This record gives sequence, C-alpha cells and structure tokens, in this order.
Amino acid sequence: MSIRWKLLACLWLAAGNALAQDALPYQTPPAEILQLADVQRPPTVVTDSRKQRLVLFYRDTFKSLAELSDEELRLGGLRVNPRTNIASTTTYYNHVQVQELQDGSARHVTGLPASPRLANFAWSPDERRLAFTHTTRTGVEAWVMELATAHATRLTEARVNANVGNPLTWFRDNQALLVRMLPSQRPALLDTSRAVPTGPTVSVSDGSKAQNRTYQDLLKNPSDESNFAVLATSELHRVPLKGRATLWRAAAMYTGESFSPDGRYVLLHTLKKPFSYLVPYGRFPYRAEVVETTGKPVVTVVDAPLAENLPKGFMAVRAGRRDIEWRADQPATLVWAEALDKGDPANEVPFRDEAFAWQAPFSGTPQSLFKTVDRVQGILWGDDTHAIVTDYWWNTRHTRTYVLDPSKPGAPLRELFSRSYQDQYSDPGQFETRKNAAGETVLALDNGQAHLIGEGFTPEGQFPFIDRMELATGEKKRLYTSRLEGQKESIQALLDLQQGTVLVRIESPTEFPNYYVRHLKQRIAPVPVTRFENPFRALQGVYKEVLTYTRADGLPLTGTLYLPAGYDREARREKLPLVMWAYPTEYKDRDSAGQNTTNPNEFIFPSYGSPVYWVARGYAVLDDAAFPIVGEGKDEPNDTFIKQLVANAKAAIDAVDGLGYIDRSRVAVGGHSYGAFMTANLLTHSDLFAAGIARSGAYNRTLTPFGFQQEERNYWEAPSVYNDMSPFMHVDKMKTPLLLVHGEADNNSGTFTMQSERYFNALKGFGAPARLVLLPKESHGYAAKESVLHLLWEQDQWLERYVKNKGQATGASPAAAR
Repeated sequence: MSIRWKLLACLWLAAGNALAQDALPYQTPPAEILQLADVQRPPTVVTDSRKQRLVLFYRDTFKSLAELSDEELRLGGLRVNPRTNIASTTTYYNHVQVQELQDGSARHVTGLPASPRLANFAWSPDERRLAFTHTTRTGVEAWVMELATAHATRLTEARVNANVGNPLTWFRDNQALLVRMLPSQRPALLDTSRAVPTGPTVSVSDGSKAQNRTYQDLLKNPSDESNFAVLATSELHRVPLKGRATLWRAAAMYTGESFSPDGRYVLLHTLKKPFSYLVPYGRFPYRAEVVETTGKPVVTVVDAPLAENLPKGFMAVRAGRRDIEWRADQPATLVWAEALDKGDPANEVPFRDEAFAWQAPFSGTPQSLFKTVDRVQGILWGDDTHAIVTDYWWNTRHTRTYVLDPSKPGAPLRELFSRSYQDQYSDPGQFETRKNAAGETVLALDNGQAHLIGEGFTPEGQFPFIDRMELATGEKKRLYTSRLEGQKESIQALLDLQQGTVLVRIESPTEFPNYYVRHLKQRIAPVPVTRFENPFRALQGVYKEVLTYTRADGLPLTGTLYLPAGYDREARREKLPLVMWAYPTEYKDRDSAGQNTTNPNEFIFPSYGSPVYWVARGYAVLDDAAFPIVGEGKDEPNDTFIKQLVANAKAAIDAVDGLGYIDRSRVAVGGHSYGAFMTANLLTHSDLFAAGIARSGAYNRTLTPFGFQQEERNYWEAPSVYNDMSPFMHVDKMKTPLLLVHGEADNNSGTFTMQSERYFNALKGFGAPARLVLLPKESHGYAAKESVLHLLWEQDQWLERYVKNKGQATGASPAAAR
C-alpha cells in the first residue's frame, strides 16, 4: 500500500472513531426533577356552547416509546400508521367525564372500550352527543357518547379512515354521521423497502419560479405516490345512531365534508392528481363540489390546480376561489374569497381580496359581498344585517376589523378597529359567539349589540375585561374588569348577562387553574365549578417575579424570574447559577416589541420543555426572557439579528445580576427550535454564557434557502443575512460547551435532524465541547416518557458539569458523544 493510501486509511479510521456513538440506556433525572415531571396530567376542559355542561378529557402525561415505535409512513406531509389508518402523531385520551355546570355533578362516561384510545371528538349540531374515534390494534372505530346519560356506544367496526384529519361529520338531523371508511376494494400498499426500481426518479423545472420552503415528509417516487393515494382514499358512509350503515358516496381522496346549515347539501373537498415532490398535500390539486344529501352532484365550485409555483411571500395565495365555506347564518349559501392581485403580494392594487356569496340552488351568478384592503382573515356571521370581517397583512403586521351589512352587498365595509396585531395593549378582544338552531357558530347579538372578551394587557399589568359594543356606532361600554390581586382571572364564557353570570378560570403561582362562576351583579365570591389539585406541590415555596428591564437602546424587556424555595433574597449570601430560556420574536415596531404580556400570577406549570425544573436543583431561572428582533420601516428584523440577540441577552443578565442573586460567570442559555438557533448564535457571538442547551434547531440557513421563520427573502436576495445568522458558518468561533438534542424523526419544516448532526460534526472538527443526543422515534416535540425523562437527565448533567460546578472537578459526567 502506498504512503498516500496509508495516510487516507488512517484518516478514514480516525474519522470513523470520532463519529462513533456511545451506547447509553435511557436515564432518569434526579428526584427533585422526577417528582415534578412524572405526574398525572389534569384534564382538558371543554364547555358546550349552551354553557350547560363541561366535558373533561383525561390523558396520560406521556406517550410510551412502544407507541412511537409503531409502524409509520411519511408521505406528502402526512405521518400515518398504515396498520390502523390514523395519524401516527395523534394524541389519545383515555377517560372522559361529563359535569353539569348548574349543580356541579360529574359522571364518568360508561360503556367505553377497554384501554381507550380516543380522538377526533365532534359535537352533534344540538350538542346532546359527542362522536369520537377509538383506535384498536388493527384499526379505527367510530363511537358516540350521550351527554345526558354519559354513556358511550360503538357505531362501526375498525374500518374508519382517519389518515387525513377528522373522519366524522354529523348530519344536521343529529341522527347519523357521515364517516370516511376504508374502501371495500382497497389496493395493497407497496413495500418500498424491497421494491426493485423500474427507472430513475425525475423532476422537471418548466421555467416558472417555485420558491418553496424546506418541507419534511414529501413524496419522493412513484411508489410513494401510489401509497399516498391508497392511504388518502375513502368511501363515505352514512352511519345512523340506530340501524345499518350504508354507502353514501364512492371512493375518492376526501379531505373535507361540511353540511349546509339547512342540511340539504354537502360541500366536499377531494384531492386529485398530479401529486408533487416539492410541496405537501395541502397544495396538491383539489376539487370542491356541492352534492345533495342523497349524494347527487349539484355543482363544482372550484377545480384548483397544483400550487407548486405560488408567488414569493407569506401573503401569497392561490389565484381563484379559496377558503370556500357555508355562510353560517343562512340555509345554504356558499362564501369564498378571491385574490384581486392574482395572489401575488408584489402586485400593487387598491384591494387585495374580494368576497363572494352563492346561494342555493347555485344556478345564478355569484354575488360580490365586499372588498378588503388586505387579505381576508375571517368572517364571523351574525344575522341578515350584521357580520364581522377581519383582514390582515403580514409584512406590516397590520389587521383591521369591520362591520358588514350582508343585506347591502358591495357596500364599503365600516371599520371598527385598525391596529398592529402584535400590539397587545390595543387588542379589543374576541367577539362572543353562540350556536344557532342549525348548530353553527355565529356572532352573539342582542338588539344590534355584541360583546367582546379581552385579555386586557396594559402597561400596568393584565386586567381581563368584558365590553358591550353597539355595532351601529362602534361605541363600547365596559361591563367588567378583573382586578384580582395575587391571582390571574381568565374569562372563559358569558353564561347569562341578564343574570350577570360569567364562567372564569382563576389561578395563582401555587393554585392550579380551576373554573368558577362569577356573579357580576351580586357581591358574592366566585362559585367553584372544578377542584383540580396542584400536582406540583414541590414548587410551593418557589419565588416568582416578572422582571422589567431595559435594553441598551432603550427598548423595555421582561422575563419571569424564579428563585429556589428558601432562598434569602434579603441577605443574598449565595450567588446562584442562572438558567435563561427564550425564543426570539420578530417585530415591525418598537412599541409592540416592548410590551409586557407576562402575568406574574400565572400558575407555575413545568411542561417537559420548561427550564423551571432547575429551580428545584438550586438554580435561578429566567424563563420566557423577551428576545424581540425589531426592524421598522424598510429595515427587516434580521438585518441586525445578531446585534439585537446579544443586546437582549446582556440586558437580561445585567437585570438579574443587578439584584444580587446570581454569579454571572455561571449562566446557561437554552431554547427549542428557533430558540435553539438563538442559543447557538449567542454562544458563538458573545462570551456571556458558561454553557448552552439547543433542542431541535436549524443551524445552517443555506439549507433553508427560500425563507425561514419570519424571513421572506431568499438566500440570493440576502446572502449576508443567511450567512451571518448561521452559527454553522462561524463554527470556528464557538468554544462554549453546547448540548445539542434532536428528535430522530423531526417533522418540522426546516429543522431536519441533519441540521444538528452536521453542526455537531463541525463543532467537533474545531474542538468545541459539544454533545449530540438523538432521541429515537421522536418528532419536533418529544412525547415518549423514556425520551422526556432522559432529556431532563441530559440537561441536568450538562448544567451541573458546565454551569453549577464550572471549573471544578465533577467526578463522573456524561461521556461526550464521539
């Protein structure tokens, strides 16, 4: 062997050893963290629109690794279990309770299957029943629950197709469901792992621009196309509550079914070929058509082509009819929007969108309803003379709210509010809604008056409110403002304004959120509806404070500070290590960026990704530290991303250090996703931190060349921005210890697992202290108990070694991944 080949062989062997992985079984964190992480999750609470009942949905805190290891196909933006025919990412509930709001009585739902795996809940139009699916080991069944008796009954065998969203739609008579079922003659899926190729995979550019984001789980070859079609294809069956199911419509790739309010028609959305290898199924060709409830075709509303080549920009949309839906307050009227700028935000036009209505039997010409300056965001229908319209424009972060008189089509909209949607202090709140006789959600009206429920953020704090608005004039009257001290009150629903009763949720840092009925007209204490216990009692003595401080350029910032139980804030004899956690947010104006939207009275709830666990390990924690990135006027936020990032971090550390609580030489920073990207940049471009934790991030922006996060410009329009913001491009500067964690099956756009792998390899190449932990089977967020507990162990080991005990011999430590 020549000397040259010997040298190459040695280098190859060295590289192989450098990239070898340590065999490490799943670990659990120390007891202080474990008792906070491994708890029974309180239920999710849902109220019916008539404010008569609460439905309590219970589920396990974590999934199991065995669940994540089940079969999975990733095709066209879908992730499905091909054996059970439901999304592999589905969150299942295993227990349900029904509670009467009036007397507080609660009943466990009976009749449920053994080992319930419940999902896809759907209210009946009259809200007396709740349909849902149960996933068995071999498939999905349709079930229904009678709320009055709290009893559940199975409706179908395990042949429901839940691969593309909720497969259950109620008929308007409340007596039957329209259910997507597996076709009786279903082709077998192709085994792509063993398939012998019949030719290469070829993609063609026809000269038109297709500047698409970096999507995951795309189709790659004809076998993928075939399997996607098999998984997405369903028959539609009419399944009565009593009696036998019947075929309602033949097999197709159904993605949406909605009944007209009068129940006479059904709007169907179906996918068509050709498919795409560049975009997920939401941009495949589709047809929207109206059929009678007998299944007889009435009219095709739109036949939309493949949308690979949308214009550039976040406000780009398909040309032609889009967002087709039924008008909620009329028997059978379709409404939709059409772009007046051909869907291209670069085209300057006086109005961006026009909305149309088309009344059954759909034989005449659609009627123009109104035009909006910016993109239509939504329409909340009320009655024949009242509706609320909103539009928005991402580039300016601007939104308007209008009153529409539907009886005067084509008349100019009357503006109610015009504001930056990032300006929380000016947020007027959300209009109260109700269900009409058809079971549709509409604007709640009382003689031309509507009500707004607002979160109530102000410079002085958060004060949730209820306003009454006279829609004819826009005049408002404040009916209630929450003034609780030491607690946070959230207004959930208006129960009966004649009697002055409101459903609220009340919490404090140590009181778990519970539901109450507040009487606005009586001087009595809120009446408790639920009594959920605090599962995190170990945090009872923790000190919590929302800090306000100022960036060097004068921008106000905030962060939530936690100090360990028993820490002497007066003497401050011990200087604590600090863990800072954050996520950057882009703004187009300084006023919005500097607003305080953190309530110090929120319950301390350490989710799996929270840094709050480490307050139980003797750290100070600064959570949700404000990291605004501002670009006003023609300046884009990312033009000065690194400078603002470092300024935010320094201001936060200075603020906590100024209180005398911390040792600023022992500060860690961490974040998830874009927060991980932030972390890597802070360690690269500052010397403020002892270590960092970066989870499921992207570190090389040239791998997302057609935009990322809130960046619209492509790489070739702003190469310096992409390069300057990429920590991968500056890896030679990085010397601070960094723990990289990534789900091995990340499904988020742009954050491919490869991003962490390549960044780690580059860091190791330049000798930076780093550790890469890949969590098997995990996606962008982590779900399995084994994974989450191991994650907490990894983070704790890293912080103990490089932050709390910085510069000291720490004994056994996690072996660096080699």
